[in-house]
Amino acid sequence: MTTVVTPAITAPAAAVEPLSPAAVIVGELPASDSARSVVDAGRAVITDILAGRDDRILAIVGPCSVHDPEAVVEYAGRLAELGERMSDAVVPVLRAYFEKPRTTVGWKGLIDDPDLDGSHHMERGLRTARRVLLDAADLGLPSATEFLDPMVSGYLADLVAYGAIGARTAASQTHRQLASGLPMPVGIKNAMDGDVQIAVDGVASARTAHRYPGVDADGRAAIISTVGNPMAHVILRGGASGPNYDERSVLDAAARLDTAGLNPRLVVDASHGNSAKQHRRQSLVLGDVAGRVAAGDRVIAGVMVESFLVEGRQDVGPAGRAGLVRGQSITDACLGWEDTAAALEVLAGAVRTRRLD
Repeated sequence: MTTVVTPAITAPAAAVEPLSPAAVIVGELPASDSARSVVDAGRAVITDILAGRDDRILAIVGPCSVHDPEAVVEYAGRLAELGERMSDAVVPVLRAYFEKPRTTVGWKGLIDDPDLDGSHHMERGLRTARRVLLDAADLGLPSATEFLDPMVSGYLADLVAYGAIGARTAASQTHRQLASGLPMPVGIKNAMDGDVQIAVDGVASARTAHRYPGVDADGRAAIISTVGNPMAHVILRGGASGPNYDERSVLDAAARLDTAGLNPRLVVDASHGNSAKQHRRQSLVLGDVAGRVAAGDRVIAGVMVESFLVEGRQDVGPAGRAGLVRGQSITDACLGWEDTAAALEVLAGAVRTRRLD
């Protein structure tokens, strides 16, 4: 009889490294009084827009993910200047995404790997992310980010005016609980397959009080109690089933929210499934939204746009950061600055037209 020997499966050695608690890094890079004022004012304005008390349109605009902090701060300066010119109609918020969710594997964002070389200097990544948010606030511009790893919120949340829960985590109880305790409005995206009900259910959960195990600012295990986030809302981003920024889809989502006893106002993401991953189509999506706003639509409270200084995307090559085109995405392709500014001007014009009715 032949004996079959199954080889032992040896797990790789686990490495556990200390990480500075949130209180330490926040203490090293504290928010100034002016930065706190920008964040607080941003949260208040976004809340008023979502509640329908402010008729302006929220515009969350910036790169798919932050990989070049200096270029992002330059972009923020341009966005702040543009925002001044259209402040009567559009409220711009910097899209500053530091964590990149992955379906399989790949670069997981600035916090995980700030050097783009697989060295995973997360302490540096967390500090760099805070500096970007502080620099944007110094320009008078509020910022938005996606919360992916729940632990990261303690390091950044005090500087964030708008939070998002992505399509991959919209059904996650952990992320719904997190959203329920965040101190800013939080949008929850529809699922990857396009299912909007998951986002509606997520909003209902995020608006509810929760208790769950977590970590406090000093890095200690703790029981976290929340009171619910009254400004949780849906973000429509399309999906495998197709886009959902059209009037019928928007009204269907609003009806689902209304049936659930929730605020029917929502945000439209012009990228991802709504642009079929074709970055230039974001301008078409925004143009369609603008047309409905001009005609009187009041369900759409805001838009999201993937945009950077230079159009398109690039891969990180053998030269690493040194070989990259400055201001061009290394993840999803983005609109360039000129097309972004033009699209936001159209949106601003639509808001002004709506006021004439």
